[in-house]
Amino acid sequence: MSDSFKDEFDRSGYTLVRGLFGVNEVERLRDHYMELRKRGSYANDVVGVQANSRDPLRRYPRMAQMHRWDELSLQWLIDDRLDDVMTALLGRSPYAVQTMIYFKPPGSRGQALHQDNFYLKAEPGTCVAAWMALDRVDQVNGCLEVVPGSHRWPILCTEKADTKVSFTDVTVPLPDAAAAVPVEMEPGDVLFFHGALVHGSAPNVTSDRFRRALIGHYIQGEAEQVAEYYHPALRMDGTPLTLDVAEGGGACGEWVTTDAGQVAVLTGEQKITRKHE
Repeated sequence: MSDSFKDEFDRSGYTLVRGLFGVNEVERLRDHYMELRKRGSYANDVVGVQANSRDPLRRYPRMAQMHRWDELSLQWLIDDRLDDVMTALLGRSPYAVQTMIYFKPPGSRGQALHQDNFYLKAEPGTCVAAWMALDRVDQVNGCLEVVPGSHRWPILCTEKADTKVSFTDVTVPLPDAAAAVPVEMEPGDVLFFHGALVHGSAPNVTSDRFRRALIGHYIQGEAEQVAEYYHPALRMDGTPLTLDVAEGGGACGEWVTTDAGQVAVLTGEQKITRKHE
């Protein structure tokens, strides 16, 4: 892997590896998950299917922790290509803790800005996401938006989100509301990003385009604890390992004004604890 990927990851908190998975692989995964979703609900489903709902996200709710019962999901989660990139970015192989599939059909709400390690609570170190596009994703169908450099911030104190445009109900405040930049991707591209990187997505305003994405969440190989929902963690050869359970709450960052501008300082106390959404 080129040193430029690691340089970008260290500098910006994310890096985009284009074409990491082939077109045929992506088509197989996309068809596989559409078929699984049509069959009904499964263990660890976050939301049950409501076929007649007006809300597109009720008709095609996301799925989580598929790797615990679906072999294709497990093999993707621990794929050598993902491991090789993250090992190069992090210095050692990570541990795998979650799979998710987002369908985001036409007309769906987006997801408010957030930081993944708010949910995972991996320590020491942080979590890392591998976010793979299964469709072309752009600003019209709700691509990811990221805040470059925000991985250097602490985990911020959350506030109420606008649930008319976000399916999650908490967000994080920014000193500059326009700081988030879109990341447009093609099927098979994978965006790797740091657990403190602020990111989210806008609604899918198309009338006929899904924005399907397959996501793996990992924690750095030196991590000793992670939130209870993510146990058991897996080594990248698929074998489980025992980690401590991270407790909820803890200090969080609030924006204060200094001579150098606004700085996030650990002055708050995080009250909201929930599963990663």
